[in-house]
Amino acid sequence: MKVWIDVDNSPHVPFFLPQIREIERLGHSVTVTSRESFQTQGLLDLAGLSHFKIGRHYGKKMFFKMIGGVIRALQLYAFARGRGFNVAANHGSGPQTLAAYLLKIPCVGMTDYEHQIDNLFNILSKMLVPEFIPNDVLQRKKVQVEKIVKYPGLKEDVYVCDFHPNLTILDELNIDHNKIVVTIRPPAEEAHYHNKKSEHLLSEVIDFVCEIQNTAVVVFPRTDKQRRNILELAGKYTDKIIIPKKVINGLDMIWHSDLVISGGGTMTREAAALFVPAYSIFSGQIGAVDRYLESSGRLQLISSSDQIRKIIIKKRERVWPIPTNSTLVQFVVNEILSAAR
Repeated sequence: MKVWIDVDNSPHVPFFLPQIREIERLGHSVTVTSRESFQTQGLLDLAGLSHFKIGRHYGKKMFFKMIGGVIRALQLYAFARGRGFNVAANHGSGPQTLAAYLLKIPCVGMTDYEHQIDNLFNILSKMLVPEFIPNDVLQRKKVQVEKIVKYPGLKEDVYVCDFHPNLTILDELNIDHNKIVVTIRPPAEEAHYHNKKSEHLLSEVIDFVCEIQNTAVVVFPRTDKQRRNILELAGKYTDKIIIPKKVINGLDMIWHSDLVISGGGTMTREAAALFVPAYSIFSGQIGAVDRYLESSGRLQLISSSDQIRKIIIKKRERVWPIPTNSTLVQFVVNEILSAAR
């Protein structure tokens, strides 16, 4: 079979890599399309994965997002037409879902944030979601529950089982191994669910961790604007803040971190999956997965200055190997291939 995977955001690169390997191991071919968005294409290049670059991010304003989504759907339609794809798969790519529907290609869409489930795309595709999203939440979204399949574990569990850490990352970044390594990911300011409160919390978090002795603070900006803002802060904390000059595998950095603080969802959930202390300054609607991680003690939600001051900054003991569900990749791949059949 010919499988078409669309990767339109950076977290989806590690998510789909083990699936692509498994699909190819089973004797099928995979074609990957990508969007210019938040280091997505750089991460694909870093992984050595060939991909067709189609479309870009159109900014945070909803009007331009909608127009850009339609434009990219048409671009993907033109690309996929006549290529004989048997099934399409994505993690939240509305444009691919629409293009696949127009081309009558079965489509599997995935999401781990119920507030992003769109009724239209639920109608147009089969959907995979983590088991931690309750049925009553899905019913309130008025989606076709019979078209939704739940997989065991987190989205991040799908690819953590395939992870082997790069042991040279700290040396590449000139970080002393005795330092307390704090990795920070700013909020997704261009996302429609962004809340400005996260930006204020980010500034306070950076001030707090930089004031602690013996810390090395690695920041991964999402956009050029964020990079400029962080560089201004770096002038104040010259000996503390490190902004990688090249694309780095996020899992490698998380593994070498003593704690992770993020304004988004994926990096904190990756930290939780790797048993690294994780703190979220996300200020939008909290999803069921993060509620589950909070209740299980694997994630702490930060919403105030007082809570920031209670973040524990210390060296941690690393757990290896990571206890994982090695069958989860096969589960997801089987769902994709069964949609084609």
